[in-house]
Amino acid sequence: MMKTFQRFLAVLLLSLPIMANAAISAHEFDNPEQEELFRELTRELRCPKCQNNNISDSNAGLAQDLREKTYQMVKSGSDKQEVLDYMVARYGNFVRYDPPLTPAVLTLWIAPVLIILIGGFTVWRLARRRKDAKPALDVAEQERLEQLIKQTEQEK
Repeated sequence: MMKTFQRFLAVLLLSLPIMANAAISAHEFDNPEQEELFRELTRELRCPKCQNNNISDSNAGLAQDLREKTYQMVKSGSDKQEVLDYMVARYGNFVRYDPPLTPAVLTLWIAPVLIILIGGFTVWRLARRRKDAKPALDVAEQERLEQLIKQTEQEK
């Protein structure tokens, strides 16, 4: 029983590289520039379904579809910008790892800094206000309070 299990495990381990290569699809290009453009685009485009994977690394069905569409567009002679424009029009700027600088992106970068600055300014103002605040009792009231405390202690 144990030998059968070991043989099964050995066959399974030996077949892993074969299964891993099965997911890689081979594309034929007209020239090396097209192939390089395809590789560059598949590394630059993010898989919309996966977390932090480009479409080159992802095995998701959507990533495979995007790779195939990229291949078709590159093969038909589309340049990099045309492919990127097509993908952005279909999936938004999320599909790009290097999104263009838009007001929304700028807001995402600046908002945390502004929040920290506003919070720091608010804390500074509150601390300064407490420092400048009048004491709760003036000198005469403070002396009267001390006399009352002494009088109360003596009566005990």
